[in-house]
Amino acid sequence: MSDALGELVKPVIVGRSSSHFTRVTRIFAAEMEVDYSLEVVRNLMSSDAADYGGNPALKMPALRTRRGVWFGALNICRELSRQSSRGLRTVWPEDLDQPVLANAQELVVHAMATEVALIMAGVAGAGDGSELHGKQRKSLLSTMSWLEDNVSHALAALPSDRDLSYLEVALFCLVTHLEFRRVLPTDPYPELNGFCRRFAARASAGETTYLYDP
Repeated sequence: MSDALGELVKPVIVGRSSSHFTRVTRIFAAEMEVDYSLEVVRNLMSSDAADYGGNPALKMPALRTRRGVWFGALNICRELSRQSSRGLRTVWPEDLDQPVLANAQELVVHAMATEVALIMAGVAGAGDGSELHGKQRKSLLSTMSWLEDNVSHALAALPSDRDLSYLEVALFCLVTHLEFRRVLPTDPYPELNGFCRRFAARASAGETTYLYDP
């Protein structure tokens, strides 16, 4: 594996164009101006770690680089930042030292994971009438309501001199993904939609629009 990694001309993101976690990394790559290629995970029901870039958790995304393989969106974004020469002022989760910010980050990641669980249950043909499904959907709805009520306060609390924040990228990818995958309608969330409209003006958002890989 080390020889193969050493021959990489540019980093490889292993994921899907329809995945919100993958889109987080692709937005970071665009913002950091790091060239990469996308290796599509074709079978979401695969139990072969090799199909997920070697991730034993059978999750995406992963990032293959000359230095090795990085698992998970946050790890990947950190590595993309290290590879960048732009020197962007980036706000990471550990920089969020106010409750509204830290809680927003926690709930965004939780909502992304819950959405994946609901989608995968559908892919697997599991019924939606189970107690677990009901709890997951209630959790997602409650989380989105909290984010709607607190997003303006949270965004105002971010450092004004930032170029980018992991929270904003993840939040944008979450909200837009809910509509794309028809998991939840987002009409009830005007504050979140307003944020998404503003963030969508960034070139990195336009370059990473959700789509189903051919």
